[in-house]
Amino acid sequence: MYNILMYFVWFGVSIAAIFDHKIRLMWRGQRRAFRILKRKVDPNAKYVWVHAASLGEFEQGRPIIERIRLEHPDYKILLTFFSPSGYEVRKNYPGADIITYLPIDTVTNARRFLRTVRPVAAFFIKYEFWYNYLHVLRHRKVPVYSVSSIFRPDQVFFRWYGRQYAHVLKCFTRFFVQNEESRMLLEKIGIHEVEITGDTRFDRVMTIKSLAKELPIVESFVKGSEKVFVAGSSWGPDEDVFIPYFNKHKDWKLIIAPHVIGEVHLKQILSKLQRNTVRFTQTTPEEAATADCLLIDCFGLLSSIYNYGTVAYIGGGFGVGIHNTLEAAVWNMPVIIGPNNKKFDEAQGLMQAGGCFEIHDAAEFETLMNRFDTDKAFLKDSSEKAGQFVKGQAGATDRILYAVPLK
Repeated sequence: MYNILMYFVWFGVSIAAIFDHKIRLMWRGQRRAFRILKRKVDPNAKYVWVHAASLGEFEQGRPIIERIRLEHPDYKILLTFFSPSGYEVRKNYPGADIITYLPIDTVTNARRFLRTVRPVAAFFIKYEFWYNYLHVLRHRKVPVYSVSSIFRPDQVFFRWYGRQYAHVLKCFTRFFVQNEESRMLLEKIGIHEVEITGDTRFDRVMTIKSLAKELPIVESFVKGSEKVFVAGSSWGPDEDVFIPYFNKHKDWKLIIAPHVIGEVHLKQILSKLQRNTVRFTQTTPEEAATADCLLIDCFGLLSSIYNYGTVAYIGGGFGVGIHNTLEAAVWNMPVIIGPNNKKFDEAQGLMQAGGCFEIHDAAEFETLMNRFDTDKAFLKDSSEKAGQFVKGQAGATDRILYAVPLK
């Protein structure tokens, strides 16, 4: 049944590729994958295969890749993606020797792929459970590890109708899970090679912090101000919540780095702001120094911009789900998020630690911001708790690679 479904999926992707640019990129990339492998695979090399569905999973797998490169330079790295949002952004990532899309999960593709690459080990990041690839890996006696995986009772593996599919989990050599609930769920279905190691994203944000860029425009913008609010990865509904506050409270400087950087969205933001605003790519340090709001209209700067903030807001909580809270919290800064955050364990942990706060509307946002503004002890305590939480959760990469017998 699964294999029949995969062929229907492939047919559906082929049709959808006619109409959708992102799907077309994936479809073409999967078709080119075997040509790339044939051209680039060194038959005498030892490959470690790391598979990430998309960009977020890549960031979780990146600490593993970079540690293997550092400590085992005799291995080559094969990095595969399923989604264009991962591959198209990281196709030139220098930490891997070969980067390609993963061909769709049919028996034929899995056999051909693994016959070509012959990996000595495979790491699947978080939610990746491709039935045929995993079974062929097990048949070829290749050790397979699930990294930073997390399981919930409502997943198919733990429902009566998913018992057959749950057998795919037995193809893994070992699971490195984020929490105790995941370990217990796996144990209930007879899987015992499980270790609670935490989330490698904590290691990644610690590295990102150490590599932060100096940004002269942002430095000029915030100079002399002790009240700097950074809104990261914001969407329209998020901006409707926080912008009115800063239109009234003009002693705060505001930096907005929206999730979607397109002229339509940027103009929408500008229309809502009632203060002197400059765009990052269209200003100078001298002009930025006199502005009240700084609109970030390019990618790649947000993780460094958090360094300049006093309080952060992470977007997505009024729609698709929150984005990365850890990149802000690592800078010892309290984080504010919207209500769609329940499936994000790192955000739940950060809230329990006292470094993150959930709001449901503009009124709650204003109440919280007023407290940050007037209660310096509360602001300081929340800031310290945010940073301490991230530092205290780091170390998953060490724990994982200690347990993996790469020689």
